[in-house]
Amino acid sequence: MSPEFITLLLFATVFALLFAGLPIAFALGGTAVVFAIAFWGVDRLYVLATAGFGPLQNDNLIAIPLFILMGWILYKSGIAEDLFEAIEVWLGNLKGGLAMGTVIIAAIFAAICGDMLAAIFTVTTISLGPLLKRGYDKNLAIGTVMAGGLLGMIIPPSITVIIFSSITGLSVGRMYLGCFLPGFLLAFLYILYILIRGHLNPKLVTRGTGEAKVIVNWGQRMAKSKGVLAPVILLLAMLVGIYSGAVTPMEASAIGAAGAFVCAAIKRRLNWQVTWEALLMTARVTCMIGWLFVAVGCFSTVYSGMGALDVARDIAFAAPGGGMLVIIIMQLVLVFLGMVLDDIARIMIFGPIFLSVVNSLGFDTLWFGVLFMVNSQTAYMTPPYGMGLFAMRICVTTIPEVQSYDISLANIYRAATPFVLIQIVCLAILLIFPSIATFLPNLLI
Repeated sequence: MSPEFITLLLFATVFALLFAGLPIAFALGGTAVVFAIAFWGVDRLYVLATAGFGPLQNDNLIAIPLFILMGWILYKSGIAEDLFEAIEVWLGNLKGGLAMGTVIIAAIFAAICGDMLAAIFTVTTISLGPLLKRGYDKNLAIGTVMAGGLLGMIIPPSITVIIFSSITGLSVGRMYLGCFLPGFLLAFLYILYILIRGHLNPKLVTRGTGEAKVIVNWGQRMAKSKGVLAPVILLLAMLVGIYSGAVTPMEASAIGAAGAFVCAAIKRRLNWQVTWEALLMTARVTCMIGWLFVAVGCFSTVYSGMGALDVARDIAFAAPGGGMLVIIIMQLVLVFLGMVLDDIARIMIFGPIFLSVVNSLGFDTLWFGVLFMVNSQTAYMTPPYGMGLFAMRICVTTIPEVQSYDISLANIYRAATPFVLIQIVCLAILLIFPSIATFLPNLLI
């Protein structure tokens, strides 16, 4: 049986199990075990035992549960709502200011939350209702909240970046530095889009009348700002520490987790219920990620042993048009896969394969890693089956404050479209100017 046919059969089996609803870890791990027995025999299964638990020895993984714990403590203690209220009193009376502020707050909270679906739900809960009440266009408000919530996929300290780096062997520190400028470039493009649309059509960002207008009293502005001073200082300390090299991402995660408890205590919102719920969610998400690493270790060993990597390299070298065309085709494949696969599944299955091909073609793997992260966010919002679209649909049907606005899936599709186009523009900029991703890592490391 040829390596090409085995590769096709291997991935067809994984996708069939995923579409059938089997969890990612079981689909990858189960396929690896079945193919290992079929082609290598039962006596070679010890190879999978070693390969499965090998990825868990990566020191970078220590940061994952700590960042997750930090995000859940800040979420359960209501600090995310405080951040939104602070932005509201400062920017709420500007034309489109509340939407632009939402992008900023969404990016901050999504970065520290770790779980993209939880970030979307939280940002939607605290910001979509106020935007709609103040007369903002429905599609603009939905798109702003959804795109802002997904910025945490690339803006450090991102859990997704840690997972990608750990599974591909890239440096977490270099990936953080590489994603910093593209992440804020994307946020800037969102804000620029809101600003331009607001000036071209002021009805889209109407502030409402009477009680709908936000208070502009300087005393209240200062009071709201003091309320979020502690979490903002915490996040800045972590980012400065990571980018200056004073602390590693693992050490920063410990600082962040401890600092989250301090922030909650300062706000007098730290109690046993908040702590227990945060610890429980941290344990659940960490265990899920741990089993994913075990499964992908088994799966990668099987597809490497059966020649799948060699097949991928041969296809890349044989493709007409040169290496850059291969990179562009990979981006299109990732966008398509993002319509049907979760970002973690995409990273686990295709991250190592694509990075190996990119490396063999002679391109900078760090640059491609940043492209992969930006692409993952784009895929999450791409109709018709982007996971972020359905997450948003669940949010708007379960939050009482926005149910009365009758938001359909078609509204969400229309809301996502301009922001997807902005993300594609950002991808194109990164393809044309790779130094945006490589400048900071090369300068500081």
